[in-house]
Amino acid sequence: MEMEKVLILVMSDSHIHERADWFPKEFTELFKNRRYDIVVHAGDVVDEDVLDYVRGLGRKAYVVQGNMDYLDLPEEEVIDVFGTKIGVIHGDQVRPRGNIGALTMIAKSMGVSILVSGHTHSPFITVESGVIHINPGSITGVWGGGGGSFTPSFIEVELYRNWIAKIVLYELERGRITTRGETITIHST
Repeated sequence: MEMEKVLILVMSDSHIHERADWFPKEFTELFKNRRYDIVVHAGDVVDEDVLDYVRGLGRKAYVVQGNMDYLDLPEEEVIDVFGTKIGVIHGDQVRPRGNIGALTMIAKSMGVSILVSGHTHSPFITVESGVIHINPGSITGVWGGGGGSFTPSFIEVELYRNWIAKIVLYELERGRITTRGETITIHST
């Protein structure tokens, strides 16, 4: 019997119609073949049609407001999956961008074991003081105020009932999707 799991798509900083035309076709083709239970967008969606597309990718969607969004979106979200609490923020709440110490303090104040943030336009997966930090980078690879990787990227998380998270980063380099991932044990808050 396979362990019960939830498949989560994590993206951020699309900036579509402002800095990019649409999601990379390589990613949209991949999304067609997936059945996401949850879709998370950590802000800078920018336009309503992008929001509609993101919401249509999974059974449930959680989208927070980025500093470039003028849509009616929450500043933060807390999602409960199998008793694991996942926080979602854009990341413009901390300086410098991606400051893990400051993000960890936000995660602790939210009471979450996993914190999804964006704003850096550079992906990272790291653990600090028992908090798993997930930043998917920019799904379109566009420039950000702090630069960024300029490589389109997103993350998939397989979250299992037994407190295990399999986290895989997808990056689009020269028309090819590359992946790298890790499996992390979740610590309760």
